[in-house]
Order: sequence, then C-alpha cells, then structure tokens
Amino acid sequence: MLSVIIPVYNEELTIRDVIEKVSSVPIDKEIIVVDDGSTDRTPGILEKEKEKVTVVYNSPINIGKGAAVRIGLEYAKGDIAIIQDGDLELDPNEYPEILKPIIEGKANVVYGSRFISKEGRKKTDFINYLANKFLTSLTNILYGASLTDMETAYKAFKMDVFKKIRLKSLGFEIEPELTAKILRLGYKIIEVSISYHPRRIKEGKKIRFIDGIKAIYYLFKYRFIGIEEIRK
Repeated sequence: MLSVIIPVYNEELTIRDVIEKVSSVPIDKEIIVVDDGSTDRTPGILEKEKEKVTVVYNSPINIGKGAAVRIGLEYAKGDIAIIQDGDLELDPNEYPEILKPIIEGKANVVYGSRFISKEGRKKTDFINYLANKFLTSLTNILYGASLTDMETAYKAFKMDVFKKIRLKSLGFEIEPELTAKILRLGYKIIEVSISYHPRRIKEGKKIRFIDGIKAIYYLFKYRFIGIEEIRK
C-alpha cells in the first residue's frame, strides 16, 4: 500500500482539488493530510474530506513543512510513502511512473524530477531555476550523487528507508535533510521525469530566499556529522 503524505498550510484554493486528484489515482493507498496551523478555510475543507483522508492537526500555529512531513510519516501504514504538496504544481497521475522502479525492485528511493525535461526548465523562472541548480549541484558534489532536482516535492521511498533515518527538520530544510541522510546511508536515488506547473508567490508559493541559505547549511552539516546522528 502507498501512503501519501500531504503537508498543508493555508491551501484553501487548492487542497480540495489535490485530494480529489490523489483519490482518483488507481493505486491502493491511504491519504494523510497534516494541517500545520492553517488560518484560512483549509481546516473546514479538511473536515468535509475526512471520509477520503486521514486528517492530522499538527499545531495551532504554523511550525513548518518538515514538522508536518515527519508527523505524517509517523501515521503512515503503507509499504511505500510519497510526499505530495497541497498545491497543484505537480500531478498525482504520475504516481505510477514514480513508483514503478520501487515496485519492480530496482530502487528503494525515487525522486520525480522537474528538470530532466526542457519543458520543466522553461516553465521555471530563471532565479528559482538557478537556485535549484546550485543546491542540486552542491548535493552532487558533497554526496557523490547525480541528481537533477534535489528540491523536488515528489520524494518516494520504501518505509523501511524512513524507519532507518532520524529526521529533525521543521521547515523546508526537510528536502536537503531527507536527501542528505538517504545518500549518507548508502541508498541510490533514482529520478524519473515529471511535469511541472509552477505557481508564484502571489498565488501562494511559500518557499523564500532564506530557505535556500538554510539548505546550504544543512547540506554541509549532514555531510560531515557522524553516521550515528543520522540513523534512528
């Protein structure tokens, strides 16, 4: 079974559509939505969706994506987990292609890359693409990887992998932390191409410049800490 973890903060415009799209994917799955202190209509919408999803209320205040992902994973009962943002930037209909290498026994971890295809690069504004390219290249240098999209939201992995990793992130640094610790434990990350429909800050995009600075810090930190700090 697949566990879909959806961290949510103030996504009243999109969360209902996301749940509908995820629900319609023909895969045996559970959907776990973690509301991280939303102050808009998101909590009310989730109340009406409880027949389709498991709703977890993380905190009365916003703590961050990392905290929501970690809590969602603790509730997960599936053999495989995938992280799904509460917006419409990525398409759940692509789950089968993302999960295929895991189901076929060819990988333990698969990332959906927005930038394997030229279309994904063209849709991303230059500054965001440059920042992602820098962080991904830094990851490859520090960890001996060959990724094209470290910051992708579509990270899928066997739950056995998660059970070996000690996660600490509260915010968007969950992306480099997951990647760094997966690689430090010796897992190879396979990438598959996905489509991408980016939204802008005025449309609700939440990641900021400071999150990129934090990502650099954590990439270096997790490269050089002892392996005992990474394992559960």
